[in-house]
Formats: sequence, structure tokens, C-alpha cells
Amino acid sequence: MAANNSFIGVFDSGIGGLTVVKSIVESMPNENIIYFGDTAHVPYGTRSKRQVTEYVLQDVKFLSTFDIKAIVIACNTADSVARASVEAQYDLPVFGVVDPASKRAAETTKNGKIGIMATKATIASHAYDAAIAKYNANAKVFGMACPLLVPLVENGRFKPGDIVIETVLREYMDPLISEGVDTVVLGCTHYPLLEDIIRGLYPEINIISSSVAAADELKRRLEEEELLSTDEGSDRKYFVSDDADSFLRQALIFMGDELGGNVEQVELD
Repeated sequence: MAANNSFIGVFDSGIGGLTVVKSIVESMPNENIIYFGDTAHVPYGTRSKRQVTEYVLQDVKFLSTFDIKAIVIACNTADSVARASVEAQYDLPVFGVVDPASKRAAETTKNGKIGIMATKATIASHAYDAAIAKYNANAKVFGMACPLLVPLVENGRFKPGDIVIETVLREYMDPLISEGVDTVVLGCTHYPLLEDIIRGLYPEINIISSSVAAADELKRRLEEEELLSTDEGSDRKYFVSDDADSFLRQALIFMGDELGGNVEQVELD
């Protein structure tokens, strides 16, 4: 059985999963965290299901070499297409981003019309459609693949008043609004950085962050299992499969302050 003070293993195809880490740190500041960003293979969102699954199992294999009590798939694409493979091969509690965000959206919507903004692979998987249906069988889901958002966010185009990102967001959001959605899920871990802009452009829409929902569900489950850390303070370790310096430069944008740990580059088998 996992010990309370073991690490929570979090992984993503790159840097976006840090928004999940940030949410975990904010809600559970004493938890020990190991983060792996597969920056050598980013992005997952444009790759095939077979390729994503191969990378995901490699990521989890690396994290499992540490003393971990839970795995968090901090990538909507990976969670959508490869979670079942992880659960089949590893005897560890596995948490994702899709189900918690789907549950929150299903419970939040007033008119039953929910928009999903995500990568092409996540939309094609229909994972959100299936998950939302579990919690609200009458809900109607409208998916919108948003391929331009990740590169814009990673290039710092996520501040209110930036005409480039606002124009692109309107291109993606307006069709969802025309369908009558009252709730939109930010189904990519990069997108929480766009939440303030979206709220400014569409104040009447309920915005669900998959990163925040995932951290909240993780906390609830750890409390249930009496697995919350009993330590004061936390230990955080960050690993990437490509250039550590490049990751570090962008990481502070996503975390908003100090990482609380060093970044190390590793080579996976």
C-alpha cells in the first residue's frame, strides 16, 4: 500500500501539465510531486492513438521507478486515448483530466449544451462525449478542435487585450456560442492560461478548467483513502525528455512562481 508521503507522479507531453501541478500545489501544498514532460515528443495532440499510447506507457514506466502513490495523466489527449492501457498495465491509482472536468460540466450546465475546446486527437476520441453522458445523459456535446491555441500560449500570447489570441479565440468560440452552449470545458492543460481572456469575451459562459477539476478530484480521492501527505512542506522534482533549459524558461509562465524543484533531462528507453 502506498505511503502518505510518497510522490504523486504527474506527466504530460510537454509543459501544459504544469497547470495541473499548479492546481495540486494550491489545493495540497504539502504533497510531494514528480513531474515528467515528454518534450522530445511534444505535441501528442496531432499523433495517432497507437503512437500516443506508446509514449504514455513509456512515461508511466519512468515515473513508476520512483516511490509514487498515484499517477496523474495531466494531458487531455493522453487521458482520452491511453488511460485504459495505463490502468491495465499498472497497479496504481490513475487519475486523469477528462472525467473530473466532464462531471463538473455535466453538473454545471443549465441548458444541457456543453462545448469542448481541445486538441484534434482529444475531440476525435469522443472521450468527453462518453464521460459527460455518464453524468448527464441528456446533455448535448459540441467539440471544437483548436490547433492554434497551444503554440500561441507557448509564445506568450495569452494576455487580455492581445488582439491575435482574442481573434483566434473568437474563431473557435463563436461556433460554440451559435450552438447555444452555456458551459465550455477547457479540454487542454494549456488553456487555463486563456481563462481570463475567455471570461472577458464571453462573460455569460461557464468555464470549466480540466486542470482545476483534476486537482480537486485527486484531493477528494486522497482524502477518502487517507493518503494525504502528513509532511510539512513538499518535495518537487521535474524531468523532461528534451532540453531542460528550454522547459525551465517556459515553466514559470505556467506555474506563476517558483517551480519548487530542479529540472533534469533524462533519456527514456
